[in-house]
Amino acid sequence: MSSIWNSPAKINLFLHINSKREDGYHNLQSIFQLLDYCDELSFNIRQDGVIARTSGNENVPEDQDLIIKAAKALQTATGTNLGADISVIKNIPAGGGLGGGSSNAATTLIALNQLWSIGYSNQQLSTIGLALGADVPIFIAGHSAWAEGVGEILTPMTLPKHYFLVASINKHISTKEIFSHKALTMTSQIGKMSDFSELINPHNDCLEAAIDLEGEVLEALVHLKSAKNYLYQPRMTGTGSCVFVEFKHEKDALVALDNLPKQWSGFVAQALNTSPALT
Repeated sequence: MSSIWNSPAKINLFLHINSKREDGYHNLQSIFQLLDYCDELSFNIRQDGVIARTSGNENVPEDQDLIIKAAKALQTATGTNLGADISVIKNIPAGGGLGGGSSNAATTLIALNQLWSIGYSNQQLSTIGLALGADVPIFIAGHSAWAEGVGEILTPMTLPKHYFLVASINKHISTKEIFSHKALTMTSQIGKMSDFSELINPHNDCLEAAIDLEGEVLEALVHLKSAKNYLYQPRMTGTGSCVFVEFKHEKDALVALDNLPKQWSGFVAQALNTSPALT
């Protein structure tokens, strides 16, 4: 019998790159906002130790699939003899800065930790997850949060249950390309969590680089400014290419979704403070 788990998207309410580290990663500050827009993962436990992808993510080679990598990393760390057949229904756009791959990896670690009866703590799972990607720990922690370090130093936040229109230009932007791009900006001044209660500086330091790689990002941001009754300025999430705008009322977000140009895709989601993978 399949065990089904929801794997949520995230957006960055802002993203400041503070400095480059010796290990090649960057120190950053951000607020990760979880959304009730999810991929769906299904797990069937196997007794023979085989980990296999049965459906979904067909455009990603299995040895590069973060779901499979996460399962194998947990299996290796624990020495369990169990395996799993795993399938995924993808809703979250790939390469859009919504954390879909990282969320899938985290949900896999959380689910198999339970289904294999391993009993690892969130901290132990996060250590495994961080080796898979900098955003994996936020999804293991499972709360909207203020983030520092490479994104692994997390302070849970309770944020308003607002609605977001997330628009995708249907282009994939490489995180690696963004962080090596000449147009990447830095915010050297370290902010304090209390200063961001009203999003004083909602800038994304990756924006100029993303626009240079995909000019449609700017077009989408300009379009979102034509929406009615939104809160704050439209922004880009993560390293792109998805952009978003925030509303107090769902009906306003749905009107803005209806007005999205046909060459782009989008969805409306509500803010979550706690991940469905934890419930």
